Amino acid sequence: MATSSSTRRVFSLCKQLQNVCRISSEINIQRCAASLTHLNPYICREKIPHVAQCWYSRSIPLVQCRALHTSIHRRGLDEFFDLPENWGESKVKSGAPWTAKQLRTKSNEDLHKLWYVLLKEKNMLLTLEQEARRQRVPMPSPERLRKVQRSMIRLETVVMERETSLRLLQMGREKGRPGAWRRNMFGYVYWYRFKEYAIPWYMNKRYKRKRFYTPKFVEPHIRLRIEKFLREKYRKANMEKKKLAKLQERFPQMKVPA
Repeated sequence: MATSSSTRRVFSLCKQLQNVCRISSEINIQRCAASLTHLNPYICREKIPHVAQCWYSRSIPLVQCRALHTSIHRRGLDEFFDLPENWGESKVKSGAPWTAKQLRTKSNEDLHKLWYVLLKEKNMLLTLEQEARRQRVPMPSPERLRKVQRSMIRLETVVMERETSLRLLQMGREKGRPGAWRRNMFGYVYWYRFKEYAIPWYMNKRYKRKRFYTPKFVEPHIRLRIEKFLREKYRKANMEKKKLAKLQERFPQMKVPA
């Protein structure tokens, strides 16, 4: 008798749990349908039989969580390849690269989106270049890659200009990390970026080992290094003049640069 009563209790508890799960699923369906009809009132409630349509409804992109999407779900890895209508073409039409003047008129959000668009285009063109190299055929319109690279360099320059101007306005310095021009023990001048230490600099042995000075016995070598650099520069300029003179003698109609 005790075993039968315990089994009955277990069955009753299972039925209660099943009823609770059914009620919660119905509530979720109603909430999803209400949100969809709130976003798009033209959708009828009878057309949403289960929760899957709430997540995979392609007619309403606002249900998706992310505001910026860099890939289309329908294509997937096909984003690394060119459009099918461009396959087999020797030349593909493309626009001019972005200029710095055009990029300066864009907002930071637009520049952020444009960077990922250019990055996708660059990855696609690099894939196309590698495939053309593997098949030993010329790449269609290779200037597209140079245009994308120029656009990315100019975009990065514009972003750096904005960061520098904001830093000058807020902190009064151009560099993001303060520093100073230092001379090492070999006589080279370089930009040293300041760091934070737990102890003062005069007690820090690691900081003292850097030796921000040049000994006196190194000064003659610095002069010899400068003389070597100037002699090499003069030698290259002299060779360039002799080369232009020979070309002018061989081709009199050639215009010699000033």
